[in-house]
Amino acid sequence: MKHLIVSPAPHIRGGASTSEIMRDVLIALLPAAVASVVIFGWRAALVIAVCTASAVFFEWGYEKLLKRSVTVKDLSAAVTGVILAFNLPASIPLWQAALGSAVAVLLVKQLFGGIGKNFANPAVTARIVLFLAFSRTMTAFASDAVTGATAVTGATVDGITGATPLAIAKLGGAALEGMPSKLDLFLGNHAGCLGEVSALALLIGFAYLLIRRVISWETPVIYVAVVFALSAAFGRDPVDAILSGGLMLGAIFMATDYVTTPMTFWGRVIFAVGAGFFTTVIRVYGSYPEGVSFSILLMNILTPYINRLTVPKPLGGLKA
Repeated sequence: MKHLIVSPAPHIRGGASTSEIMRDVLIALLPAAVASVVIFGWRAALVIAVCTASAVFFEWGYEKLLKRSVTVKDLSAAVTGVILAFNLPASIPLWQAALGSAVAVLLVKQLFGGIGKNFANPAVTARIVLFLAFSRTMTAFASDAVTGATAVTGATVDGITGATPLAIAKLGGAALEGMPSKLDLFLGNHAGCLGEVSALALLIGFAYLLIRRVISWETPVIYVAVVFALSAAFGRDPVDAILSGGLMLGAIFMATDYVTTPMTFWGRVIFAVGAGFFTTVIRVYGSYPEGVSFSILLMNILTPYINRLTVPKPLGGLKA
């Protein structure tokens, strides 16, 4: 018992189970899923289905192989699959989408002990691995790249192609004439990954999660606010900055992960400020126009230290 360390009383236990929380997250993801099919065509639904089914399969197969209790009914693998799909372009070869699910579930989640024990967000890490391994198909937004990517799968992508808003902002100058309008950015009428393009759909999901008290407001709101302020300071259009790329998706669904983000209020504030800072710096100075995934992964690694820094001290307690 000498190794059993708990925080001071009182202890509050929530009534929601893991499966209930994950179910709410899936419901919150539904508007963005529908928007992706409307914008990019039925290939979007196929990518989402492949990522989700393969994530569930890999979790079931791994646990069966090691004779562990099968946990697919908690829906966490399904959530990982959907969020991963939202970080992929519609034209990605399906075998690469399935490989991403394997990385997320097997390497990032299960090898560290399963749900609640992974050090980083599985979908974020898998997206980075896929980007580093298959940069061409992961950035296949231009019409010629889409044609090349779909030749691999034999599928056709109906919907919007062209440079992403972040790529246009990165080029600057005359390229800014090709920037979609604020309304198009808000609705999702532009190139990008499946689940990141429609800010409207993501905000509907955000409102649902807040109403259901699945997440708290501080991380998404502060994250977006920091990117807004720093983008303006760097001379970028701050509205374009928050409506472009994966910021909304990352802030709402990936930076609020229970396992890989801080537990305390001030910890979540620090996490959000750090993620917003690194996202903007990477967008402005990095060779890649997007920085959300890299920023969240970096802050995931720092989360244990943030938790230790912000742990509340009980009245009369001694310094640890």
